[in-house]
Amino acid sequence: MACLNSYTEDLTCSICLSLFDDPVSLPCGHSFCRQCVTNCLSTSSHQCPQCNETVPTEEKHLPSTNHILKSLVEKAKDAAKMKIGHEKLQECLCLEHEEKLKLFCETDQQLACVICRDGEKHEGHKFKPIKEAAVSLRRELEKGVEILCSDVLAIERQAQEQREEITTTKEKSSHLMTQINAQFEEMYQFLIKRKGEIKKELKEKEREAVEKMSEGLNAMETALSECKGIEARARACLEMTDPEKFLRSWTEGTSTTMPESLFNSRAMELQVTSSSLSLGPYESHLQFFVWKELLQMVNPLPERLTLKRDNAALKLSLNGRSLFWSVQNSQLQNEAFGGQSGGFRFGQARVFSFVQPTFDTKTLSANEFSEGQHYWEIEVGNRAFWELGVDSHFLRYNGQRYSICHGSVERELAFTGIRQKIGIYLNCSSKHVCFYDAANMEHVDTMTSTLMPMPLSAYFNLGNNDGRQEDHNPLTVCWY
Repeated sequence: MACLNSYTEDLTCSICLSLFDDPVSLPCGHSFCRQCVTNCLSTSSHQCPQCNETVPTEEKHLPSTNHILKSLVEKAKDAAKMKIGHEKLQECLCLEHEEKLKLFCETDQQLACVICRDGEKHEGHKFKPIKEAAVSLRRELEKGVEILCSDVLAIERQAQEQREEITTTKEKSSHLMTQINAQFEEMYQFLIKRKGEIKKELKEKEREAVEKMSEGLNAMETALSECKGIEARARACLEMTDPEKFLRSWTEGTSTTMPESLFNSRAMELQVTSSSLSLGPYESHLQFFVWKELLQMVNPLPERLTLKRDNAALKLSLNGRSLFWSVQNSQLQNEAFGGQSGGFRFGQARVFSFVQPTFDTKTLSANEFSEGQHYWEIEVGNRAFWELGVDSHFLRYNGQRYSICHGSVERELAFTGIRQKIGIYLNCSSKHVCFYDAANMEHVDTMTSTLMPMPLSAYFNLGNNDGRQEDHNPLTVCWY
């Protein structure tokens, strides 16, 4: 406010001692209100009221308004009004009614005077005395500040944890990148090595085959040269008409060789050697055989699960890999329950509905998992019903559709088609299970649940579509 007082003094008329009203400036440079200086000049000897300098008579008509001073005066007046309003507010006076502010409107959250309370603007609003409203608001703010302080600390902890998670994620990603590069490089080096070995084997077989065929070719070329020589000599002798010359010419050098022995067929003694070049299965099934070789260096391989037989309706193979439904055992079990019958019944239109039988076809693996990451594959063949996964979290196929099941919750999938081999991936730390079509590693679905109890076992339910027939289509764990 001291700044306001300093420049309003320069905008004050020295005659009326008020802010300029329509200010004009005399030739001497002093400024006054138009009306003030007009009255002063009319009663004096045309002298400036401030410095007494004579105003020329030709300045009978005053100059035009000094608009710069006028603009500054308007701004000073506005600033003065703001100062008054601020002072009134400091004095708790209503700007509109200039009454002391004694009330607080809870509806509009603002101070008000008694006149404001009765006015139309605040009709129906709830008011409190200022002190009472201040106490209530202060109590709320104190509670709010406590909550905010606690919230700030919690958010700071969360932010720090998030930063640590980001760092951990980046570090894990970097580690996995190194691991991926190393494993691909290992496979790449294996393939490069096998490629070189197979190419070397091919070259060696080529050398052996060509060497053998070259020997035959040399014998053929020698025989051909000899035959052509005998033919030329015989033709030359045949051209001689003199018997003595004919006999002398032919018998020179061949007196002990009869003509018939010279003309024996040499082609009958020779034989074309066929190509024996062959790489065996590497000619037609190279990728498959190399893949089988590559599989021997893969680590880790899928889990070699062993199944448990914990009910009479099931039958296990001797190695514990294959799970069958047993007609004889299930019948015995049904008789033990009073001869009740039950099973999985499927309609003729292949609309399958699951009916709980009186015998149980569910079992678990003997293997248990409580940490780490695990993967196994199950051959389901052409079964019309099966369930695979882990305890209480599994993928179900009922002959028509696939669904993800957890307890009583079932979620149908858009996944279609008959899949004969299913891959299951379990991550114990993140507690999620992924399902794949193991034939082409197509992802089926992923389940995540913090309710998975540890340790976990692989879960199997093979069902049966006809309780009177022996099951020849088991669920089988794939071992590699």
